[in-house]
Amino acid sequence: MLRFDKQSITSQHSVAMVFHFTDVLPEFRNAVITIGSFDGVHHGHKKILKELSRAAKAINGESVLITFDPHPRKVINPEVSLGLLCTPEEKYKLIIDEGIDHIVVVPFSRDFSMQHAEAYIQDFLIKYFNPRKIVIGYDHKFGHSREGDIHLLKKVLRDVVVEEIAPQLIDDAAVSSTKIRHALGRGQVREAGDMLERYYTLTGHVVQGRQLGRTIGYPTANLSINNTDVLIPAQGVYAVMVEYDEQAYKGMLNIGTNPTVSSEQQLSCEVHIFDFEENIYGRNLTVYFIEHMRPEEKFNSLDALTAQLKKDEAHARQLLAGIDTASFLARNSIFL
Repeated sequence: MLRFDKQSITSQHSVAMVFHFTDVLPEFRNAVITIGSFDGVHHGHKKILKELSRAAKAINGESVLITFDPHPRKVINPEVSLGLLCTPEEKYKLIIDEGIDHIVVVPFSRDFSMQHAEAYIQDFLIKYFNPRKIVIGYDHKFGHSREGDIHLLKKVLRDVVVEEIAPQLIDDAAVSSTKIRHALGRGQVREAGDMLERYYTLTGHVVQGRQLGRTIGYPTANLSINNTDVLIPAQGVYAVMVEYDEQAYKGMLNIGTNPTVSSEQQLSCEVHIFDFEENIYGRNLTVYFIEHMRPEEKFNSLDALTAQLKKDEAHARQLLAGIDTASFLARNSIFL
């Protein structure tokens, strides 16, 4: 039997309940539900969420989004890197910011994935949610071997309205999680941000590095990414904004293996924060990717590397010149 515990989460515009495994679900009022991973909560996802919220309000009901943890791909294809576009906590905040009343996080397991589609409808959807309406994206599949679809939902749930978001509504947005991942894999963080309707971010804690940067005038914070399932953009140098201790700073970040000073193929994320001198080892930073500046290069000497870093700093400062640090987090931080 599934049981859920609950927590209240506040977004920029609303408050909602998130239910996790361990306690009993409430009886939702005229539940209007949708189901999916919603990784990244991009523009296409928001089409579904807006319709979910509208449909719930139309019948004095509650909007309920059902999602899964861990991500189904991690269970079904554990050998393949997930490359998630946000952490679960970020996802919940982004969903709630679209006006959704409740999120139910279902523990996904191989046993759960082996349910036949009709059992999934009867023993899961009806038993726990008793929906009045279901809103799904086009070509939504469920159950063992993805055997269930909208036709089966309508056949089994005769008293439930099942609405599929028309393909053109999402296709017109020209957005998918796959397209965003491909853009990030090419370093196209501006294009990815346009599809996400927010800057792409990484959050990590600062760990001890080689400390070479401080000897050439460019100390860096070496980031250990907190969630290893999250996608790291292509190797290269980026202009970034940095969130630390509820303040925003400008900087530049290198993703790569530092070939000028190391023969190891150890990938690192190192950020140089402009006009910043605090000791932040062990502290968390969130990096907002603004623009890709150049690929990572191997230089013949530290002097050549330093000369390039000076050019990178000037370029980054130019790219970031129009961003007001005082208001940046109020406009862009998921958690403020």
